[in-house]
Amino acid sequence: MTDVRLTEGVSACDDVGMPTPGTPLQAALIPDCTKPEAHHAAYRSAKTNDAIFVCIARQGRHWKVELDAMASSKPIITDEAVTVLQSAAEALVVAGAVAKANVGADYISMWPIESEKKAREIAAAFHAALCGLQQLHMAVPSRRGDGA
Repeated sequence: MTDVRLTEGVSACDDVGMPTPGTPLQAALIPDCTKPEAHHAAYRSAKTNDAIFVCIARQGRHWKVELDAMASSKPIITDEAVTVLQSAAEALVVAGAVAKANVGADYISMWPIESEKKAREIAAAFHAALCGLQQLHMAVPSRRGDGA
């Protein structure tokens, strides 16, 4: 059995679960995927539940945040929405909360983050934003005029 820390030392791979599509996870429920087997289990759970994958992972003394929209079969968000996410990530870099951030239409990663608490807070906020932007993209018709 792999060890996946969810909150306050509660561990069990069976407890790792991504939310239903469009439902963001609260910070306390973001899985700690420091161990590769925990990462694989949480990603599998996200794919099974057709949800956006999100996790935190310890890297030395610091933490990393990862989100992957490809775990969900829903459409990837628009370039305009990616710009909003990139702006938020840049603000975190400027504020010193993270040193590096990669933001794309299907993947977000940020590191190093000083504390697990801050990593969970950032992961939950970006997961909520990504879920919301994905839902908005599905609900609002395209204006590109190409029928998409």
